[in-house]
Amino acid sequence: MGKVTGFLEYERLEEGYAPAAERLGHHREFVIALEPAQARQQGARCMDCGTPFCNNGCPVNNVIPDFNDLVYRDQWREALVVLHSTNNFPEVTGRICPAPCEAACTLNFNNVPVGIKSIEHAIIDRGWEEGWVVPQVAAIKTGKRVAIVGSGPAGLAAAQQLARAGHEVTVFEKNDRIGGLMRYGIPDFKLDKALIERRVAQMNAEGVSFRTGVLVGGLPAGSKVTNLAQQTLSAEELLRDFDAVLLAGGAEQPRDLPAPGRELDGIHFAMEFLPQQNRVNAGDKVKKQISAAGKHVIVIGGGDTGSDCVGTSNRQGAASVTQFELLPMPPEQEDKLLTWPYWPYKLRTSSSHQEGCERVFAISTKEFIGEKGKLKAIRTVDVEMKDGRFIEIEGSERTVKADLVLLAMGFVSPVGSVLEAFGIDKDARENARATTEGAQAYRTSVGKVFAAGDMRRGQSLVVWAIREGRQAARAIDEYLMGESALPR
Repeated sequence: MGKVTGFLEYERLEEGYAPAAERLGHHREFVIALEPAQARQQGARCMDCGTPFCNNGCPVNNVIPDFNDLVYRDQWREALVVLHSTNNFPEVTGRICPAPCEAACTLNFNNVPVGIKSIEHAIIDRGWEEGWVVPQVAAIKTGKRVAIVGSGPAGLAAAQQLARAGHEVTVFEKNDRIGGLMRYGIPDFKLDKALIERRVAQMNAEGVSFRTGVLVGGLPAGSKVTNLAQQTLSAEELLRDFDAVLLAGGAEQPRDLPAPGRELDGIHFAMEFLPQQNRVNAGDKVKKQISAAGKHVIVIGGGDTGSDCVGTSNRQGAASVTQFELLPMPPEQEDKLLTWPYWPYKLRTSSSHQEGCERVFAISTKEFIGEKGKLKAIRTVDVEMKDGRFIEIEGSERTVKADLVLLAMGFVSPVGSVLEAFGIDKDARENARATTEGAQAYRTSVGKVFAAGDMRRGQSLVVWAIREGRQAARAIDEYLMGESALPR
């Protein structure tokens, strides 16, 4: 793979960023991708390591050494074929995936993995530029109809695979645009939504039908999920009109923080805040938009969603942004002997953090403080972990000014009303109960209803959603036809 001595001759090259002062003035992508010559050099670094741990580190099992080698040899179109053989949307994963493949790379033992994600990014962008990405229309139609609920990465991956197998596929989305959490959960500066539109056009040409503004099953009373649907369909209607149904909605029920003062104006879930900015960027008018402009913002939650809130708040003109994390500060460097080739626990600093953010670890929120119904501050306390429990540190309480608090502590489950409408058995985490192996793979407790992505496994990465969508598509194809030529 690559050049035999490439890993000794060439250093790892990182994708660049536009200067922070420049990129904070807009909501567009700002990553500077590798030039073809630079990508070829990164491909040259791929070792003939015998056991490519990167393949197993990648949830969709991308054939990484092969496309690295093809890029090194300047065979870009062949590299695109290899990339697409396992991944329907590499333009998405090449931008927002955290790259567990690079953590598993043999060269990462010395902290200089092959720039796999940047190579993937370069391959797919060139593929679109050269016109190599074209619709793949099934030569033979099966006459079978499949309904897919949810147009996120799991639903779209399944839809594309099933359409290419010759089935008639209809995707139902409760929002006004296709893309699910890719559309409204990821800021535009990380993922340009024109990339989604381009794939939707391809899938339309392949025979996939899209119906937006359609809510399947209804929303439960008190749901934290915004309902913009114009039409409601019952589970009975889908079961009557389709030969198979795939539930592929996202994990959208956010984890709450029921501290005193939670009812104050100025406390919002991340998924109330982030989608509004995406809608404004798309040209919509949002009434009473939640804005960080001129405000002291506290983001509670140290993950990717919290980081997205940081970047969006800074672009809106926040006076200050602080991010709280309950856990202690991770080490800057993991212990390779203990973690490699697995995903390591270590400090991760995003581009949004670099744009301006104070990060506070091992801190807990005790109370939201307000005046005349509006948030003014929060009372916090430092914590430490003892015997698996968080213990408050005596004398560490303090009050922090806050005009806007964004709760970004993860998601607990999919929209339960969808599963309840179909009468599907749930697991202990309120997800659809379904296995991933054997003859019952991805099948729920209800006859011809399948589940994949967040709906089945809970909140996870986009790359896991793509994998589950592809595997569920194969399971549905086998259920409908008795056998399947689709890859898992």
